[in-house]
Amino acid sequence: MDRPALTTDPRLFIGLPLDEVARERIAAIVEGVRATEPAGRGVRWVRLDGLHLTLRFLGPTPESQLAALAEAIQAAAAGSDRIGLRIAGAGAFPSRGRPRALWLGVADGADRLGALAGRVEGALERAGWAREERPFRPHLTLARADGVRSGPDTVAALAAAVGDTSIDARLDRIVLFESITGSGPARYEPRAEAHLA
Repeated sequence: MDRPALTTDPRLFIGLPLDEVARERIAAIVEGVRATEPAGRGVRWVRLDGLHLTLRFLGPTPESQLAALAEAIQAAAAGSDRIGLRIAGAGAFPSRGRPRALWLGVADGADRLGALAGRVEGALERAGWAREERPFRPHLTLARADGVRSGPDTVAALAAAVGDTSIDARLDRIVLFESITGSGPARYEPRAEAHLA
């Protein structure tokens, strides 16, 4: 039986990068939690310089579709104001006891994010993409913990480190990112962007 060829198409997603002040505050929390993890056996943390809120994952996408995607994010951004958020609370998907992804939550601004995600969905649908079936759940992914024994302890440490703290964030643009994997955490390269008013 022939195996399908591995795709060389770029892995794309649409997201909102965090402002520098919010990234620095989150980085300080993450560094404190990382210092408590067992050496070499901890969760896989994301690159802190690329912190973002994902609006839509697209996956491997032919280069020929990049122009249509750039137009779609421009259409979604048109008439959309910058978004102020309050990031607070920590958790894990699917649960704290069996974490796969560790995240920070969105306490204020989730409704505006949801409306923008809906605009992105509409623009993508008009450009020929199928609508996302899963509901939009705004969160900021910080780490992956697939099968890591210390995962639940790290979720608890993250939740304790965040405590009652909240972090204000300002989102001023939608970005079409390429996820580049290899050695270490994925890095996210912008392929197109559209500024919010």
